[in-house]
Amino acid sequence: MRTLPPPVDLLGLIGNTPMVKVSRLDTGPCELFLKLENQNPGGSIKDRIGLSMISAAEKAGQLGPHQMHLVEATAGNTGLGLALVAAQKGYRLTLVIPDKMSQEKVLHLKALGAEVVMTRSDVEKGHPQYYQDMAERVAKELGGFYVNQFANPANPLAHETATGPEIAAQMDNRLDAMVCGVGSGGTMAGLSRYFARAIPGCEMVLADPQGSVLVDYVNTGKMGKAGSWVVEGIGEDFMPPVADLSRVKKAYSIPDAESLETARLLLKQEGILGGSSSGTLLAAALRYCREQTTPKRVCTLVCDSGNKYLSKMFNDFWMADQGFLPRQAHGDLRDVITRHYAEKAVVTLSPADTLLVAYGRLKLYDVSQLPVLEGNKVVGMIDESDLLLAAIDDPTRLRLPVRDFMSTRLQTVDVRTPVRELLTFLDKGFVPIVMDGDEFVGLITHIDLLNHLRRKLR
Repeated sequence: MRTLPPPVDLLGLIGNTPMVKVSRLDTGPCELFLKLENQNPGGSIKDRIGLSMISAAEKAGQLGPHQMHLVEATAGNTGLGLALVAAQKGYRLTLVIPDKMSQEKVLHLKALGAEVVMTRSDVEKGHPQYYQDMAERVAKELGGFYVNQFANPANPLAHETATGPEIAAQMDNRLDAMVCGVGSGGTMAGLSRYFARAIPGCEMVLADPQGSVLVDYVNTGKMGKAGSWVVEGIGEDFMPPVADLSRVKKAYSIPDAESLETARLLLKQEGILGGSSSGTLLAAALRYCREQTTPKRVCTLVCDSGNKYLSKMFNDFWMADQGFLPRQAHGDLRDVITRHYAEKAVVTLSPADTLLVAYGRLKLYDVSQLPVLEGNKVVGMIDESDLLLAAIDDPTRLRLPVRDFMSTRLQTVDVRTPVRELLTFLDKGFVPIVMDGDEFVGLITHIDLLNHLRRKLR
């Protein structure tokens, strides 16, 4: 039997994460290794800097009995790292986060006891709603200690003194390239400084989401105009003070679609559940490996766990709504429908199901109405208002069958109906039931139509 290490406290589990070799993805002539930072107790590499920055503030006398309140701006994972450490040490934590963060991250933060302030993700630095500027303002208003990961020297120090030496030891000091992303810049700065001393031949490679300004800076020395991107936790619209890209010799700009598809491929091919930024890093690492003409040993990071993105990039419907999954174009209403009956994607009821069953499915699938089918024929619709009207005076009626309360006033439309005509039905409160002859194709709701129109912007 393998000897297991003795018990430690939770914070003692941060770091010393395992390394695995990619075995099923095409890495060209190279060997590609993944350091599994998703194995940290909080699920990401940011546990390291959460502990480092709080410990440094305590040593400097900035935190302690006189100051028990921390404030930070975060794209999610630094907040989780700080929340983990703060909960163990008894600190109050307020986090300002942009509104593109996954619901799983927000719920995780709140479950750890953090106070979450949501702000806009579509504004740049200098705007009063920009998350970093807002966090600094909140810290002053509440009298808290502003952690400021973007300018905190304890951020890169965590990687220079721990992450870097771990990678070097695991790779037997034989490492030709290290692929990193930049959010606050601490990982790249700390690792590049360590490898410059320990493995000077190691090439530092930047993986950047398309829309971030950092890849342009590496390639041209100039900062371009920032765009937008879906990937969470990396990419910037400014140069963070702790960032050090002086040793970066190559940079890749990775589109969102490639990042998300690569993260999904990492799970499918290698069995590793990584987050969206892990997809960006892996996509860049694979590009680098496949470009080489001689064998090299390359390392990158699985920055965080994909369990925080199950409702987003691992959800086929979300991917399709965002335009990241290719779909066959039909030139009719099939292009508008999100969930197709022929693909068994439509959530349905039978007339004999109870209203409690209907309620459970409405909640589980986060929809407002459900079609009622007998065989393959739509015989009714039931929505939240039907359930309310049935149960408002007698909740026991939720045990009665759907057939007694469903609406049989149905609005069917032919699959070739012009999109604009759907507004006529939606404005009257009908959910268009799309038919191809006698065949039920699917439903179209307001959000389906909005998603269809937004996809045309890409």
